Amino acid sequence: MKFQKKHIISAALVLALGAAVYVNWQFGSSAANAKPKELGAASYVNADVSSATADQSVQTSSLSDSQEKFFAAERVKRQSAQDKVLDEAKKVFDLENAADEDKSEAQKNVESLLKSYTVQDSIESIVKAKGFSDCLCYISDEGVTVIVPNEQLNDTAALVIDDAVASHYKVDYDKISIVGAA
Repeated sequence: MKFQKKHIISAALVLALGAAVYVNWQFGSSAANAKPKELGAASYVNADVSSATADQSVQTSSLSDSQEKFFAAERVKRQSAQDKVLDEAKKVFDLENAADEDKSEAQKNVESLLKSYTVQDSIESIVKAKGFSDCLCYISDEGVTVIVPNEQLNDTAALVIDDAVASHYKVDYDKISIVGAA
């Protein structure tokens, strides 16, 4: 009796498993053929500028003289601020009688600066690769600010920039600020 009961239960489980696999295959193949459109999907964000429609593409244009001067001046300001932090840290390291906690604080400042500089540079490179003629990125405790030419801003541009920032820096989308440079 036990032997027959085990066979019946095993056969029922095999049939149920077979039915589940068949149903999954039937419904899965029809869902795989349908491509849902999602806002911000990789195919939308990574659209090639030459093959995308006018709504989807980021228009690449040359910068005006005032925009070129603005981006150059801001880069110089940022570099001088970073150099100042590095110089102050170097002074602390060079002092023989500096306290260990001062050296530790200086080392933390340098590491933080290098990390933020690397992330900023990565974000700027990605945004430029996506078709923007220039870009500046600033990371602060309040969030991330990205500056691009004003005439290149549109809804698609915001998605591209948000994706570039979120892929390299852990920040909520509401903490990402996009500013157009006139």
